[in-house]
Parts: sequence; C-alpha cells; structure tokens
Amino acid sequence: MVQQITSGIKISVDTTFEGTFYKNYKVHFAFGYRITIENQSKDSVQLTSRFWEIKDALNNTEIVEGEGVIGKKPVLKPGESHVYNSGCLLSSPFGAMKGHYNMVNFTSTRKFQVMIPDFKLSAPFALN
Repeated sequence: MVQQITSGIKISVDTTFEGTFYKNYKVHFAFGYRITIENQSKDSVQLTSRFWEIKDALNNTEIVEGEGVIGKKPVLKPGESHVYNSGCLLSSPFGAMKGHYNMVNFTSTRKFQVMIPDFKLSAPFALN
C-alpha cells in the first residue's frame, strides 16, 4: 500500500493483478486498484474531477481525465472516507500510475489539488 497526504486529504492505494487476456490478437495485462480518500482536515471537501497518467514498461503513456470517480463526486466531512475500486489495462506486465484529484473546500470555496501517490503495477509471474 502507498499513501500520501495533501492539504489534509489522505490517499491510500492498494493494487492487484487481475490476469491476462487476448484482445485483437494482442495480450493485455489487467490490474485493479482500490483507493481510499480520507478527509483528515477540519473542513468539508468535495472531489470534482480526476487526472491520471498511466505508463507501461514499453513506455506507452495514457492520460485519463474526467469528472468525479466511478460516476460520483463524493463530499467528505471531516473524518469521513470514500473508497472505490477501478482498474486499467497495460500492454506489459509492469507499469505505474500517478495523478491528482481536483477538489473544493466547502468552507473557503477554495479549489485545490490532492496528489495521488505514484504506485507500481506488476504481475507476480514477472517478478524475480
């Protein structure tokens, strides 16, 4: 698990290897990740959008941006958490992801970014 705190918002990430499959005559490596967003600040906040940079071992990079997470824009009061699961496909058994969430503080109406820590994706069979 990797964790990082930005402006009182703690992000924790757990990853899993889901398996391989063939699509369009090409092998794909499926990875899952579970993210916990915990509000350790004294203010209520809302996640409004996300930005991801996904890289594989072949130096392919995919940028993913969008509203909310898994169709939601969670509001977190102090001490509350939001957990969700998602995943990605890579063309290699290794990769990494990083990014940030765009959020708004309801007390100050200030918009801010919460960093998602860099995390590795690796298929267990490819490890030494």
